[in-house]
Amino acid sequence: MRVVIAEDSVLLREGIVRLLEEQDCAVVAAVGDGDALLKAVEAHRPDVCVVDVRMPPTFTDEGLRAALVIREQYAEVGVLVLSQYVEERYASELIGGNLGGVGYLLKDRVADVDQFIDGLRRVAGGGAALDPEVISQLLVRSRKVDPLAVLSPREQDVLRAMAEGRSNAGIAQALVVGEGAVEKHISNIFLKLRLSPTDGEHRRVLAVLKYLDT
Repeated sequence: MRVVIAEDSVLLREGIVRLLEEQDCAVVAAVGDGDALLKAVEAHRPDVCVVDVRMPPTFTDEGLRAALVIREQYAEVGVLVLSQYVEERYASELIGGNLGGVGYLLKDRVADVDQFIDGLRRVAGGGAALDPEVISQLLVRSRKVDPLAVLSPREQDVLRAMAEGRSNAGIAQALVVGEGAVEKHISNIFLKLRLSPTDGEHRRVLAVLKYLDT
């Protein structure tokens, strides 16, 4: 897995580089601002980028704006954004109706190496890695009329786990239930959200986007 890192804090940047190299990832570039990130992506075409939201010169949204450019111009490159805390507007813009190859994690998650690497690999493979806190806040924000009211509490748990990019096996492990039960809950979610079997595998994504975009 080839990775570009964009983080203005030298200590954190070097720490992530070392962590990824220990996990047999190839860090092809490590930069400190949005412009350098875009140049690195153009030059190296990595599998995934790890991007800090706030970088020089204004430390507001430079990283996010660069991430959005990457999402638009380099669709094959996954983008995993790291933020100090949940910034709902930024998360909504990043997801932008497409959960493929995108992630948004709080920086605290980097301390959990297994969780961070798992999320990075999911994003690089075209999946999603959304922090549970991000999912929670986005769902609350979108609930002008509670769109989850039709789902049971357990179905809501399954839906959130789906939004985090977990497989059926991963959901079963997280919720401590059997895979058969997970499959049944997912079928009920599709039915209640009126997602037709003709939507195929995309129903998992549509089930999440239906509410993130409400």
